[in-house]
Amino acid sequence: MTFAIRHAALGLAFVLASGLAAAQAVSPAGLWKTVDDKTNKDKSLVRIVESGGVYSGKVEKVVDPDAPKDAVCKECTDDRKDKPVVGMTIIRNMKASGDDKAVWEGGDILDPNNGKVYRLRLKLMDNGKNLEVRGFIGPFYRNQTWQRVE
Repeated sequence: MTFAIRHAALGLAFVLASGLAAAQAVSPAGLWKTVDDKTNKDKSLVRIVESGGVYSGKVEKVVDPDAPKDAVCKECTDDRKDKPVVGMTIIRNMKASGDDKAVWEGGDILDPNNGKVYRLRLKLMDNGKNLEVRGFIGPFYRNQTWQRVE
């Protein structure tokens, strides 16, 4: 192969790889490290997945050294009551929000520490490196910023 053809092929591979990275950055799908909004401590790893345009998130691992690794959701009032937190789906029914390509709404999130279920809005920030997680109950809300692991 001549130098020009090799150089063009390498350039095309770079463009395709960059496009793939950009495409991944416009989705909340992936593995996220949750950070407590009050203590700023790392809490868990949550994997968000997409199926048919609907996103859900499941706790893969508890990383807080002070939290019990075999915790169950004692305060939950739905089908998750007394179920292990690891493996639990805490985000349900999220969908893209109309024209804004970096926002997902319409679903809910469970706080396994208190059993409360909040309406949810997810917003990608910093080119997909961080995720603003906003849970609502009525006019009140809580924000957390999760960090992308993969």
